[in-house]
Amino acid sequence: RLARKVIECIRSVTDKPISHLVLTHYHAVRVLGASAYGAPQVVMSGDARAMVVERGQEDWDSEFARFPRLFQGHEEIPGLTWPTTTFEGTMSVYLGNRRVDLLQVGRAHTAGDAVVWVPDQEVMFTGDIVEYHSACYCGDGHLTEWGDTLDNIASFKPRAIAPGRGDALVGDGMVAAAISNTRTFVESTYAPAARVAARGGSLKEAWDAVRAECDPKFGDYAIYEHCLPFNVARAYDEARGLDTPRIWTADRDRQMWDALQG
Repeated sequence: RLARKVIECIRSVTDKPISHLVLTHYHAVRVLGASAYGAPQVVMSGDARAMVVERGQEDWDSEFARFPRLFQGHEEIPGLTWPTTTFEGTMSVYLGNRRVDLLQVGRAHTAGDAVVWVPDQEVMFTGDIVEYHSACYCGDGHLTEWGDTLDNIASFKPRAIAPGRGDALVGDGMVAAAISNTRTFVESTYAPAARVAARGGSLKEAWDAVRAECDPKFGDYAIYEHCLPFNVARAYDEARGLDTPRIWTADRDRQMWDALQG
C-alpha cells in the first residue's frame, strides 16, 4: 500500500511506464513493495543481492515484528524481492536523452548501499545513507566508514538530495546541513560505544554512554527511540572488531533487550 502511494505521486508528474526500479539496499521495509511498480527491470548492487540471500528472510521477519505499520498490505507481497539486474561499482541507465548513474560510493547504512545520480539535474537519491532531522538506522551499518561515504557523496556537489526520510533537500545549504547532520549523528553514536568497548565495558554501559551523548542532540528526531538500541548494539560490535553486522532475528532482539535492561 505504501508503494501505491509513491506511484500516485509519480502519476501526478508523468504517465510514462515505470521501466526501472532501483533498490538502494536490501532492507525489507524498503524493498518489499517492489512488485507493485510492475517494473521490467529491478536493479540492486551485487552486494545488496548477496545480503538478500544471506539475511533477507530474517530481516523481513524481524522488521515486521518491530514495525508492522510499515508493512500495510503485507499479505499481497509475493515473497522476497529479487533484482533482475545487479551491478558492481557503477552502472548507467539511459532514459531517452537522460543518463542515470547507479553508484556504490562506500559502505554506510549497509554493505550493499547504492545511490542514484542524475547528472544533468545534479540530483542524488541517497537511500538511508543521508538523513535530516531523522535518526539514522545503524543496526546493519559500518559506522567507521560512513563518514568517508558521505565525503564521496559530497564530492558530486549535488544541488538536491532525496534522503532516506523526510522532505527533499534542495539547495547547497540544505544538502550540506544534511550531510553534516548525518555525520554528527553517526560519530556521536559510535564514539561513546567505542570508548566503552575499548575498556572492556558491557553493552549496557555502551547504551548509557551513547544515550548521554545523543539524547540531548537527537532526542526529538524521528524514529530516534526505535533506532537507538540497534545502533548501540552495532556500534559496540564494530568497536570490538566485528566487521560484518550480525543478522537480526527475533531471538537476537530479545537477547539485546535483556542485555540493555541488565
